[in-house]
Amino acid sequence: MDRPVTQTAESEQLWESNNKARQLLNRFPSARALIIGIAASLGTCVLVTHAELVIASIRIGYLQFPPAAFGVMLLLVALSRGLRLIHKRLSLSSSDLLVIYCMSLVAAMVSSHGIVQKFIPLLVAEGYFSNSTNGWASLYGPYIQNRQVPYAPQGTNNQHVLSAYYGRLLHGDAVPWSAWITPVLTWSVLIGLVVFAFLCLMTLLRKQWVDNEKLSFPLARLPMEVAVDQEGGGFFRNPLMWLGVLIPFLVYGIKALHQGYPTVPPINLTIVLTDLITSPPYNQLAYTPMVLSFAALGFFYLLPVDILFSVWFFFVLSRLEQLIAISYNMDTPGMPLYPPLLFTGYQTVGAYVVLAGYFFWIGRPHLIKVWKTAIGQAKEDDSDEIMPYRVAVFGLIFSIVASSLWLWSMGMSLWLAVFELFIFLFVIAIIMARSTAEAGMMMTETTFRPVDLIRMFVPLHDLGPQNLTQLAFFDNMFLRDQRGLLLTGMLDAAKISDSTNIRRRSFLGVLALGIVTSFVAAVALNIFLPYHIGATKMDPWMEAGSPSMTFQDYAPYFHAGVNPISSNAWQMPVFFIVGVLTTIALTVMRTAFHWWPLHPLGYALSGSWSTVEFWFPCLLAWGCKSLTLRYGGMKFYLKARPFFLGLIIGEFGSACILVLLSIFFKFPSPEFPWG
Repeated sequence: MDRPVTQTAESEQLWESNNKARQLLNRFPSARALIIGIAASLGTCVLVTHAELVIASIRIGYLQFPPAAFGVMLLLVALSRGLRLIHKRLSLSSSDLLVIYCMSLVAAMVSSHGIVQKFIPLLVAEGYFSNSTNGWASLYGPYIQNRQVPYAPQGTNNQHVLSAYYGRLLHGDAVPWSAWITPVLTWSVLIGLVVFAFLCLMTLLRKQWVDNEKLSFPLARLPMEVAVDQEGGGFFRNPLMWLGVLIPFLVYGIKALHQGYPTVPPINLTIVLTDLITSPPYNQLAYTPMVLSFAALGFFYLLPVDILFSVWFFFVLSRLEQLIAISYNMDTPGMPLYPPLLFTGYQTVGAYVVLAGYFFWIGRPHLIKVWKTAIGQAKEDDSDEIMPYRVAVFGLIFSIVASSLWLWSMGMSLWLAVFELFIFLFVIAIIMARSTAEAGMMMTETTFRPVDLIRMFVPLHDLGPQNLTQLAFFDNMFLRDQRGLLLTGMLDAAKISDSTNIRRRSFLGVLALGIVTSFVAAVALNIFLPYHIGATKMDPWMEAGSPSMTFQDYAPYFHAGVNPISSNAWQMPVFFIVGVLTTIALTVMRTAFHWWPLHPLGYALSGSWSTVEFWFPCLLAWGCKSLTLRYGGMKFYLKARPFFLGLIIGEFGSACILVLLSIFFKFPSPEFPWG
């Protein structure tokens, strides 16, 4: 991990050649790039919201490389090339395209699971789904503040806000905007502080990850390649690239035709192994699919072989552990709210803690310089960072303090607020960001919450009803579903900025403009649509299932002595220690021996939903790349690379086209492997 990731000569020449020119020119984004970027952000927001909540079959915004953002970029490339035929000045430069892409990137994440799709339903779920059976009104109601939700949590006022949200407005009624103003503004303060903390953290990490460790950032590669090609490259003239595009287009074209015309034979891209094996003990294994995602295959092909091997190897190893546990009749409860079993989940908790500490440890020379610069004891050049180091350091401290005080004002204990934020920002978010920057994961999803560390030592009942209530809100908003994590998009944007002739500090305004524009638009849409359609007719997961999960999970702990996993509580500290020791051993071996094939990041990710979804394309990519390098060398790898990039364009391009067909022509859309 501390040794540089191998980069191709083509990559270095293609994406780093503009770096010196960018620093010398010190340019700002062009006015037309910002104007088009705002329009693209709004368009992305509308497209993502309609596709994911109304059509509810294609997720084009919650991936760390959102198909919606890349689709907007491809559309602009096509328009720009057409305008170039009329006059060269009418076309967009590569820098313009990358600025617009970065704005669309954060807009897709904000308007999807990254923020808004979890935010708005969360404010009404507890009130609407409370009933005499679950007793949420008596459990949570007394500890929810009026400014947190658009209804009366302790009374009967404003309950029409809930019924109209889920059942749609009666004819002639207006959207109750006034009821939403206070809770939206209240929560926007916390959301803004967390987003600013991400910007600060990204500034502190960029040089270490991009320049010192030279992580590959595979999700940033394709936009840079497409943008550079806009100014005379040969990417779009490569027949292998078009072959890669054609395969997913044909596959998803047939799948779409099958949706509309069932006589067309179906194409199945997912095989669930656990459905095929019916004999014990194999039939008791957790859900194990073989999912063929062309886009994931394309991204994984860009990764080092050891990363690829580690991701699928540790996933298979986790399933072998389950098989052994089942064979010996060991109790195998699930991790609360996450897919792995408890003993697997707590191994990954230990791995996260060790890895996060290790990443900061190997970055300590850089971080020490940053700290000394912030307090005025040294002068590290930060002129080419998103923001000055002093602002980033003290801005991060301010964000944590202010966020903690916000949570404290709502009823959470101050120590618990600090703990939740610390684990979220410096452990979970760091590993999730590393999973995209180094392991090329298109989807970020963790296996635990900070409270899962606490439950190893303290019964959750001891936290008290006020803490449990605020944890239900905070965990659902920021921790339970990490898909669309903004930090990864910000880091990719920082990497992408190397390929522009624009000063990196200008990207602070670019990102802020994209985030604010999409947040305002997405909040308005996510309130407007349910009142006119009815949330019960929209995506059932985001409008009902997801926002209810933490309320359901914390409810038993309001009662003294109730612990759903008490009989297996020993597994938590034991397997946490196993995870810690295993990760330390893997890290030492990888640092000491260059030939060591196992990367501890693969171990940390072994229980996540992302790995469940993408272990099989990772295995395929490992096989393809290993054979390519072994029998064809680097030269053949570079020749084959456009084909795998074409697979990404084909799958994501198909998704965007099918979304548009569904919106305008009501054409039934097939599901995608990452959907």
